[in-house]
Amino acid sequence: MEPFGNPAVSIVVPTHTERRWASLSRTIRSAQHQTYPAGEVVVVVDHNPAMATRVRQEFPGVTVLENAYARGASGNRNTGAFHTRTPLIAFLDDDTVAAPTWLQGLIMPFRDPRVVGAGGGIIPNWEGRRPRWWPDELLWAVGVSYTGMPTSTAPIRNVWSASMIVRRDAFLAVGGFRTGFGKLGDRNRPEDTELCLRMSAVNGGHWMYVPDAVIDHEVPRSRSTFAFLMSRCYHEGRGKVQMAGLLPKEQKLGAEADYLKRTLPRAFVRGLAHALMGRGGFHALRAVTVIAAVLAAAWGGGVEALAGVLEPTAD
Repeated sequence: MEPFGNPAVSIVVPTHTERRWASLSRTIRSAQHQTYPAGEVVVVVDHNPAMATRVRQEFPGVTVLENAYARGASGNRNTGAFHTRTPLIAFLDDDTVAAPTWLQGLIMPFRDPRVVGAGGGIIPNWEGRRPRWWPDELLWAVGVSYTGMPTSTAPIRNVWSASMIVRRDAFLAVGGFRTGFGKLGDRNRPEDTELCLRMSAVNGGHWMYVPDAVIDHEVPRSRSTFAFLMSRCYHEGRGKVQMAGLLPKEQKLGAEADYLKRTLPRAFVRGLAHALMGRGGFHALRAVTVIAAVLAAAWGGGVEALAGVLEPTAD
C-alpha cells in the first residue's frame, strides 16, 4: 500500500433504476466534492443499458460500467470494485449523500495495518416525519445507524455497504461480495455483514466504525410504515439464518446474540418506563414494536430453518 499520507481511493456507486435518478445525481455530486478527493468515481448500472447511457451523457467525469454478473447489488459492487486499481475502495449507495469530509474520515483508521475496512455513521433523511413509535434501536431496518452502535471511533464486527471502505488486497483475497447472496426483490440478505466476516477471517484483521464520517440515507414514506418494519425484520431473520449456514461452525453470530439479550430488552424497558411516567403514549408503542420486531425476525428465522431442513427431501 502507498504511504498513509496520501492513499488513493476509488468510490463505487451501484444503481439499477431511473426512478432513483434524482437521488443518484445527488450521490454522484457528493462523491465528486469530497475534501479528500477520490481518484475515480465509478457508477455501475444493474442490467439497464438505457440508464448507463444516460449516466455517461450527464456525468462525463464518471466511469460508467454495467453489471458483469447476475442481477443484484453484490455483482454490481464487485463489477466496480474489480475495475478499480487503488489500494482503497469506498462504496456508497445511490440513495445517499456523503458529507464533504466523509472520505477523509473513513481513511483515518487505515493508519493501523490490521484494519481491513471501515464504515461511517448513517443519518436518516426521512421523507416526511419519522414515526414516533419507531424505536432508535430498530433504525437499522431503514439502513441507518441505531442505538447500540459505538458513539466514537471504535472496532466493530461489521459495517454497511452504503458507507464502506475496504483495503483492495483484502477485498480481492475473499473474492468480494458473495454474488447471489444479497438484496434482490423482496429478499434482504446481509451481504455486507457476510463480506465483513470473511474479510476479518482471512488474516485476523478487523473493522472500524467512524460515526463522524457521515452520510445521509433517504428513507421514503413507503419504508416508514409498521408493515414495512415487520417485513424487514422477517426477511432479516431469514437472511441471518442463511448467513449462519455459510459461516464456519466455530464462527458464531455473537453481535446478534448481544443485540437480542441486551440492546432490545433495554429498549423495551425504557419505552415501558417512559410510558408509565407519563412521557407520552408513543413510548408504549415503541415497547410493543420491539416485541413485534423480535417475533417477526424469529418467524423469518424459523421459516428459513425449516426450509433448510425440508430442502434435501424436496426431490
